[in-house]
Amino acid sequence: MLDNLKNTIDVTLEEISVITGEIKNKIDKIWTDMWAGGVTNPLTVIEQITYLMFIRSLDEKELENESFEALTSEKMEKIFPQDDDGQAMRWSKFKDKDSREIFGVIGQKVFPFIKSLNGNNASAFSRYMENAMFMIPTPQILQKIVTGLDDLYEKDLTGLDMQGDLYEYMLDKLATAGQNGQFRTPKHIREMMVQLVNPTPDDTICDPACGTAGFLVSASEYVRKKYEATMTSEQWEHFDKGAFSGFDTDSTMLRISAMNLMLHSISNPDIDYKDSVSKQNEIISKYSICLANPPFAGTVDSESINDNLKAICSTKKTELLFVALFLRMLKKGGRCACIVPDGVLFGNSNAHKELRRELVENQHLQAIISMPSGVFKPYAGVSTAVLIFTKTDDGGTDNVWFYDMKSDGKTLDDKRQETDKNDIPDILERWNYLDQEFDRAKTEQSFFVTKAEIEGNGYDLSINKYKEVIYEKVEYDSPKVIMERIDQIDEEIVTLKTELKELLNLDL
Repeated sequence: MLDNLKNTIDVTLEEISVITGEIKNKIDKIWTDMWAGGVTNPLTVIEQITYLMFIRSLDEKELENESFEALTSEKMEKIFPQDDDGQAMRWSKFKDKDSREIFGVIGQKVFPFIKSLNGNNASAFSRYMENAMFMIPTPQILQKIVTGLDDLYEKDLTGLDMQGDLYEYMLDKLATAGQNGQFRTPKHIREMMVQLVNPTPDDTICDPACGTAGFLVSASEYVRKKYEATMTSEQWEHFDKGAFSGFDTDSTMLRISAMNLMLHSISNPDIDYKDSVSKQNEIISKYSICLANPPFAGTVDSESINDNLKAICSTKKTELLFVALFLRMLKKGGRCACIVPDGVLFGNSNAHKELRRELVENQHLQAIISMPSGVFKPYAGVSTAVLIFTKTDDGGTDNVWFYDMKSDGKTLDDKRQETDKNDIPDILERWNYLDQEFDRAKTEQSFFVTKAEIEGNGYDLSINKYKEVIYEKVEYDSPKVIMERIDQIDEEIVTLKTELKELLNLDL
């Protein structure tokens, strides 16, 4: 939909957008109206709001085309039919109508229209509308949502960055985990991982378990912020159409992720319905970066698992299969930052050991960042780590950098409130100056471990295997002194009891 991506960026990244309390109150009001109408599933609420945001964006694009056509006399392809019925489907035409008329136009005309855009619109969002359902229950609720969104766009959403931040705020309301342990990765953790792999405008980036496309959004924001002023037209074209790929097995998630990317200025991402670890996925050596938080604690049917993943580690555990998948999908020299449960680092099964051996012996395993168990609360309390490695197929691991993250800037309870304790800036600073880490002892928060030591420990990659703890010697008093102190306490107790009895006798 965006013909010239660079020209559509309404605000520079220096103008940092912030979702204020007033904007949050407005979106919360829309959310409350949906709940009051009986739409109580957070995913459904976001999906229905997404449809309306998309409907409005089509009219905005049409208005841009009309303005461009008026200025240049160059004929532009129209999105909406030019007859009366077609023009009546535009947001600007129906938004101020009676609630029953809005309900009829959207439910009977606009919604079927956007579902039929499949062959005529290049956006990833339109490709996943086939099974979409219009579920806003009443005209009154729909009118409230239309009015609320229009107010947000007219007064508050001044550019693509602000729209994207608004969508992130809505996605943060998803408070339930998926069936296979899927849950949203906090934005600050995603941004840390993106900075660790340092994507460029020439990279091809994939998340094969993309969910709401958070990692792809964070990567796109990083590239825009760092390279916007120097990107060539070819790089902008790549940014819009070829740089970002994501796969998922949930059509709702695909629709939401496509909208999330569109609101972050990527109109044509490669978002596809795909079971990434199955035989359906034959992608090999295609991407230069993989970023992911794949599903934990899940298993898949052994018959459906792609054979070339079994060659790396024969298992049905999704957390192992996805790491093997990253190795297969990356080009040589490709970089990966992924989240794994701690069990991947020390599990005793043959599959666990073979996968770790593959990373250490045949690839370049660079770092393991151990994260505290509260990072994913309130969704889950699982202990996790970030693996960072480069695909070489020829080794390269000499030393592995370990970091013991104790805090991520938020409390580690269910409330996850802001706190001054935050190791992420230190992690990023040390990552940029790794040469200075070799002198650090294993008693410190970060340190290097040699490949030989890891091999000697059966390729165990848990930080506790190598971290040294200094125990302070505690001096205790002699038994004689302790007994004297106990005798003194006994005497005091006797005295107090005597005084209490005297008081009680007086009262009687």
